Amino acid sequence: MPAFLDDITPFYGTVEKNKKGETLEEFLHAYDPHHYEQPSVTADILVVKHPDPLNDVEQGLQLLMVKRSNHPSIGKWALPGGFVNIREDVQTAAARELEEETGLSHLPLEQIHTWGDWKRDPRARIITVAHLALIKEDCAVRAGDDAADACFFHLTCHLCNSKHEHGCLTETYAFSLFNEERNVHLSFKLQESSRTDSLLPQYKYHLLENDGVAFDHPIVIGQGVLHIRHLLSTRKSK
Repeated sequence: MPAFLDDITPFYGTVEKNKKGETLEEFLHAYDPHHYEQPSVTADILVVKHPDPLNDVEQGLQLLMVKRSNHPSIGKWALPGGFVNIREDVQTAAARELEEETGLSHLPLEQIHTWGDWKRDPRARIITVAHLALIKEDCAVRAGDDAADACFFHLTCHLCNSKHEHGCLTETYAFSLFNEERNVHLSFKLQESSRTDSLLPQYKYHLLENDGVAFDHPIVIGQGVLHIRHLLSTRKSK
């Protein structure tokens, strides 16, 4: 079949043929991209409104959430996000989905993690790339696309307990999300573990409880908030 890209010049390598005697053009013509099952990719966005200065994540944060209007997890609250188009950069998709679902645009977005548990969505094998935006000012949001509602929730994060043994630090956090105007309260409890005897911390997350948040978004939210916490801790130690 035709090559996915119009210009294949950067991919010629040493211009030699492969073991089958194929040139790059011949290889691409015979290549079947559907030979292997292919996962879909989505982009999810954490928009966190914070006080200035931002000193901790215990309180004072607000998180943008959308209410799902379709299956799966219809009626539940989730992070804004959606599918990446076939010829679209992931970060471009994140910005597009954020604007389509909430009306927010031109926010600086940073990729913070990729989530790929194969059981995370009943529709298909879906991998999501989480993005983070930090904002200080108030901004108006409006629900659009497949979001039934969109609003900011006051977010609190509380460290419940901490255990350090055998080179592993395990911390349990309770998260609470509340929107007073809609009288909606969401909560979840998350466990974060990391190696302290290795250059790579190897962070792992385990969801212990969840009340009202769609998909595995409690883990995505928790990791994002704790990512901010780690950044603040690093800044304070300098």
